Amino acid sequence: MYPLLLLFSFFSYFQPKESGLCNQTNTAFVVGEKINYTIFYNVIGLYVNAGSTNFTIQSSNWNGSDAYTFTALGTSNAKYDWIFKVRDKYESIVDGKTLLPYQFTRQINEGSFHHKETLLFNQKGNTVNNGKGIFKTPDCTYDVLSAIYAARNYNYKNSTLNDKIYLNFFLDKDLYPSYFKYLGRETITTRYGKFKAIKLAPLLVKGTMFKGGEEMTIWITDDDNHIPVRIQTPIIVGTIKVDMVGFENLRYPLSSLIELVGTND
Repeated sequence: MYPLLLLFSFFSYFQPKESGLCNQTNTAFVVGEKINYTIFYNVIGLYVNAGSTNFTIQSSNWNGSDAYTFTALGTSNAKYDWIFKVRDKYESIVDGKTLLPYQFTRQINEGSFHHKETLLFNQKGNTVNNGKGIFKTPDCTYDVLSAIYAARNYNYKNSTLNDKIYLNFFLDKDLYPSYFKYLGRETITTRYGKFKAIKLAPLLVKGTMFKGGEEMTIWITDDDNHIPVRIQTPIIVGTIKVDMVGFENLRYPLSSLIELVGTND
């Protein structure tokens, strides 16, 4: 019996700790924050500037309650619009205390594909209404945008290698149980500068662009802002790299910045 107990203890010790993203409160950002990114695409060994995206935070109100509005805009480089024009907008209105979403909208304009979606979340009733039906959800369900800001508020100080932080998000008409994995801390040099960073790998949903699995890597600043400074992932054809190239109105000094590179074109 003793050897079995020892073996059980061994495997228990090496199991990643499981925790959830729920019950986050905002300690990472303020209203007025804006973060700009450049999107680079690599298919033949050379990264080209394919487009840009920016994330903004505004003060909002939802049925008399304080709220935040998160907005993300994605635009293809005008030089390549003739190949594939992208004009996307994602917006999430979330509770000011819990960061859970009230409403999520996205307007997708990518080449000849156009799609508009609105999701209304009832967190108390555990449902989501997409305009075509009402779907049951578990406690603490996010949309894809509100999940990003909630993850910025997660406390990584006690995380150990390969810890998984679980979450649920809803998109279109489906619930996706997911997680992101803590891969440790490292120094990374981006187009903006050299940073002390926290390295994460989210579990992706396989689709028309992404392969699915833990192929994407995200580096966030190892300070209290936790802003993503680089995202890198293979796609069906080629690789995408997204670098932070500018910001305004961060809540804290960017103490993770070791050295400014001075070029972000």
